[in-house]
Amino acid sequence: MKALLSLLRRDVRLALRQGGGAGTALGFLLAVIVLLPIGLGPDQATLQRIAPGFLWIILLLAVLLSADRIFQPDYDDGSLEIMAMGPVPLELASLVKALAHWLTTSLPLALAAPLLGILIALPPAAIPSLMLAMIIGSASLSLIAAMGASVTVGLRRGGLLISILVLPLYIPVLIFGMAASQRSAGPDIATPSLLILSAFALVALVLSPLAAAAALRAYLR
Repeated sequence: MKALLSLLRRDVRLALRQGGGAGTALGFLLAVIVLLPIGLGPDQATLQRIAPGFLWIILLLAVLLSADRIFQPDYDDGSLEIMAMGPVPLELASLVKALAHWLTTSLPLALAAPLLGILIALPPAAIPSLMLAMIIGSASLSLIAAMGASVTVGLRRGGLLISILVLPLYIPVLIFGMAASQRSAGPDIATPSLLILSAFALVALVLSPLAAAAALRAYLR
C-alpha cells in the first residue's frame, strides 16, 4: 500500500509540475466554450438545449488529449520496466496511474465544465445533476483511456490511435451521462441512467487494470 501511495503522489506531483495534462485540457475546454456562442449566435434557447451534450463532448475530447501521457513518459524513461519487475502487481500500478490521471485531468474538467457552462446559457439549476454525472462518468473515461494508452504505449504519436480505440467504448458513457444530466427528463430517466453510469465505472474499475497490465506486459517482453 505504501508503494502504491508513493506512485500516486509521484504521478500527481509530476502532472502538476509539468502542467501539460490538466492545463492543456482546461485551456481546450475554455476555448471551445467561448467560441461556441460566436459560432451558433446569441440564441439563448438553442444554447440551453445543446449545453449539456456539448459539455459532455468537450469533456470526452479533452480527456483524450492527455490520454497518451498516462504511460508514455514512464515507458520512455524506463520506469515502466521497473514497475513491471517490482513487488507491486502491474495491475495495481496501472490502476494507480489511471487514478492519477483522473485526479489531475478528468476530475478537474468534470468540476469545471458545468460551472463554465454558464457561459453558454446552462441553467444554474442544471449544474448539480450535470456535475454529479460528469464526476462519475469521468472516472470511466480515465479508466478506459488507460486501456487505450497501454495498447499504444510503444508507438510514437499514438494519440490518434488511442482515440480510434476508445471512442466506441466512450459512446455508452456519453449516452447515459447525457440522460443522467437532463434535469427536464425527470427522476424516472435520470436516476436509472445515473445508476447505469455508476455500473460502467465499476466495470471499468475491474477490467481496465487487467487489460492495461496485459498490454503493457506484451510490450515489455
